[in-house]
Order: sequence, then C-alpha cells, then structure tokens
Amino acid sequence: MTKTLLATLAAVLLAIFAPSVLADPIVIKFAHVVTDDTPKGRGALLFQKLVEERLAGKVKVEVYPNSSLVGDANELEALRTGKVQMLAPSVSKLNALSKPLQVYDLPYLFDSLEAVKRFQHRDKSRELLGSLVTHGFTGLAYWNNGGRQLSATRDIRSPADLKGLTVRVESSDVLAAYYQLLGAQPVKMPFAQVYEALRTGKVQGAENPWSNLLGQKINTVQPYIVEDNHSFLTYMLITNTSFWNSLPFELRSELEAILDEVTQVVNRDAEAINAKARERVVAANTSKILVQTPAEREVWRAAVAPLIKRYESEVGSDVLRAAEAANRR
Repeated sequence: MTKTLLATLAAVLLAIFAPSVLADPIVIKFAHVVTDDTPKGRGALLFQKLVEERLAGKVKVEVYPNSSLVGDANELEALRTGKVQMLAPSVSKLNALSKPLQVYDLPYLFDSLEAVKRFQHRDKSRELLGSLVTHGFTGLAYWNNGGRQLSATRDIRSPADLKGLTVRVESSDVLAAYYQLLGAQPVKMPFAQVYEALRTGKVQGAENPWSNLLGQKINTVQPYIVEDNHSFLTYMLITNTSFWNSLPFELRSELEAILDEVTQVVNRDAEAINAKARERVVAANTSKILVQTPAEREVWRAAVAPLIKRYESEVGSDVLRAAEAANRR
C-alpha cells in the first residue's frame, strides 16, 4: 500500500513539474536584412547571447541575417503569420502603418544622431512604439544606425545636381517625395537587390549609413559618396503582439530587461561602428568622399523646407515640434 501511495505521489509530482522541466524552449526567430557586423546585426547576436546565458532552456533565439530567411518584401507578413517572432525593420517600412513615424525620414530635420537619441527618449517618440498595435505589432525599442549618406554615379554638391538621377529608396513615401522634389527619380526597392541594381545601372544612386555601404559593398559600384547625414536610419524592434502577450509575465519581463540592455549597447556603439566602416571605405579608395559643408547643408535645408511643411499634418505638429526641440537639447 505504501509503495502504491508513493508511486501515485511520484506520478502526480511528475505531472505537475515535468512540463516545466521537459518542455521545449520558446523559440524566437529574429530575422533581418543586413550583415552581422552592422549595428542591427550585432544587436541581434547580443540579444541571442544574453538570452542563452540567462534563459537557457526557457527561450532560444535564432538569428537569420542578410535576408537569409525573409527579406524586405515579406518580413512583416512573416511576423504577422508567425514565421518569425522578431524583426527590426527601418521605420521607413512602417510609415504606411503609422504616419507619425514619418518624422524619422524627414530630411534635414535632425541635426545629429544625438538629437535623434534625445527625441527617442521623449514622450512623443515613446508613444510611437505603441502606434502599431492595431496592426498586430508591438514596438519594443528603437535601434539606430547612424546617418544616411548619398552615394551616386556623379558629384552631388547642390540640390540641382540630383536632377535626373535615379535613386533607390526604402518603401517610404517621404523619402520618395524628397527626391522627387529635387528632380530625381526615386525607386522603391528591397535592400537585398540594391547592390545588383547599382552594379548594372538600373539605379544610379542610393542612401545608406556607412556600415550598410560597406556591408553590401555599395562603395565598389558608386564612384561618389556624399557625407550629408540628411536623415538618420532608425530601426524599430517589433514583435507579434499576440505572441508577445502570450508569454508568461515573468519571462516577458526578463526578455524586456535584456532588450533594454541590448538597446543601450546598440545605440551607444552605432557611431563607432559607422566610423570604422567609413575608415574602411576611405581606405578602399573606390569612391570619392564629398563632405558636405555647413553652408551647403543650409542650402539643402532650405530646399526641403516645403516638404517638411507638407508632411506636418500627417506627422502631427506636436511630434514635429518635439523632434525640432531635440536639436536644441
């Protein structure tokens, strides 16, 4: 009788505790479209590393870089359907879902990456992380990748020099409108196709931070690079809302703490990573680097002022004012 009772008790205990011990870990597939040595690529790998160290057996992060699992064209649908659980797309890709996010693409709005970071820590920008919930996505953090530099097949010094140039842009109406305003022809194109399009002459220009210029070897097919920092490439780390809310509260809290730590590292190191990439591009001597002067910048700023005014109603005057205030600290 005692043996039977002990056996029964053991079976009950096994039924209670075995699932937590034996269950497979929750898998988070994190897909992105750049290389591992970019700010976003390093951030994804750091997230994977810290989760393995702190949540081994509970959560497993699988990282798929460089469009190896899904690309620009289908990554949001992959997140919506559960093929992946985490992405960090450029906010340019999210503009159609949340018009206020267009603030990040407005040219010559932010004076520096530091101004972008200040804006991201203010209430208006924090509110925008929640602006995708109605579409099934939850914003978790902003990751930065430095200023966009314009590469081209010709010397670009003034807005007039853009006339007639075909330029690849992300899927952003603001970026497309920027180049149209100045007489260029914007072409929206997935990132994975950019190098080949530039190599074959399908497009003659593109805009990228230094790390992406180097990572995709864009400098090898673009004889000129204008260092203008006309806007700053910002990623929003997003997840499927249903998936995220289904996680146990304690586990979700641990993941949020890890992401906060990773975000601090990514945003701290972005400038250094891009500075090193710039050095390598200069050393390769494949492109002539044209550094925009303060006087030239003011000319460009004046040229695009009508564009910023045009988008004020969509972005929101309150969001725009908060962004402009970040330039003044």
